[in-house]
Amino acid sequence: MNYTEHQRLNAVNRFKNLDAGITKDMNELVDLVAEICKAPVALVTLLDADTQWFKAAKGTDVVCTPRGVSFCNNTIKQNDLIIIPDILADEYHCTNPLATGEPYVRFYAGAPLITEDGFAIGSLCVIDMKPRDLNGAQQKAMLTLAKQIVNLMEFNWSVRVLEEQHKKEQVNTKARKESELKLKAIFDSSKDTHILVGRNYEVMAFNRSAAIFTRSHYEHKLTNGDSILKYTEPAILGQFKKYFNIALAGRSIKREWMLMPGTALECWKVTTFVPVRGNDGEVIGVSLNSTDITHRKRQEAYINLQNEALQRIAIMQSHELRRPVASLLGIMDLMKMENIYFNYFEMMELTVNELDEKIRGIVKDSEDTLHGRHLSIVA
Repeated sequence: MNYTEHQRLNAVNRFKNLDAGITKDMNELVDLVAEICKAPVALVTLLDADTQWFKAAKGTDVVCTPRGVSFCNNTIKQNDLIIIPDILADEYHCTNPLATGEPYVRFYAGAPLITEDGFAIGSLCVIDMKPRDLNGAQQKAMLTLAKQIVNLMEFNWSVRVLEEQHKKEQVNTKARKESELKLKAIFDSSKDTHILVGRNYEVMAFNRSAAIFTRSHYEHKLTNGDSILKYTEPAILGQFKKYFNIALAGRSIKREWMLMPGTALECWKVTTFVPVRGNDGEVIGVSLNSTDITHRKRQEAYINLQNEALQRIAIMQSHELRRPVASLLGIMDLMKMENIYFNYFEMMELTVNELDEKIRGIVKDSEDTLHGRHLSIVA
């Protein structure tokens, strides 16, 4: 038997805790082997590191003994039945305290319990208080019943493993469902529209906002399997496919566009195209995440109109201010031509020139601002 004692003990641990039903069945088999072998004591034993445990028993109420006094220590070292007709006459066991003292065991026969993966975990044994032997039928019965006992124990262990796996799966399934419900709640409560689209433009999943938007703007009920191109306006179809293919290539990209222009449903959307990858890392589709920015766009347009109006007012007012200043400058030039000078003339001339320069600067800044804004709108 090619395995370490540590490996064998790990196998023993699988069968230490048996269900009551299996223990009852093994006790019935122990009663049967005792009857067949005409033995007062029959046992199913498991040998761990220090103890011999009796998992089923006939003829004794003892539940365990120290492993050091166990006759089964030799039984688990071989594949066949071991028989000791007279223990006191056996040089290896004659000093065993179970033979020299209570209960004065004189006869032992044991069949190893060998698991499907080859570990000897204990024995099926019969004991008598007088020397004796087993006939061929009794020996065959012990070996056969030993295999049946192993089958029962293996079956019990397999059922318990399956039950534990089932419980784990139930816990995992429950946790997954709760997680999915939470994600769905978050997904559906979002005001933004989210649509998962496959590589061939087929709709794979969508949230409540996407369904509402599609129904209100396109008078269609969004359904898994639909082509997203059905809900893409012809004016932006080319751009949509371009950005979709960029995402399929593995790069996220964002785009702002106006939908249904010139209608009562006109709106602005900013859409992010995000590649979605499968477990193998390959892109399996694109997540379309759209936010309504209509209010922001209208606010920007309104502010731009206000700014333009203010700039025009500023230009007009600046021109109005320049008019009297220009008149003063003209008068002062005439006075110079006529050589008319008076106290503070130079100070007055300096002040008027400074005022004229500042007004010119205001007019130029206003005109530049309006011109720049016009170019950005055209662009």
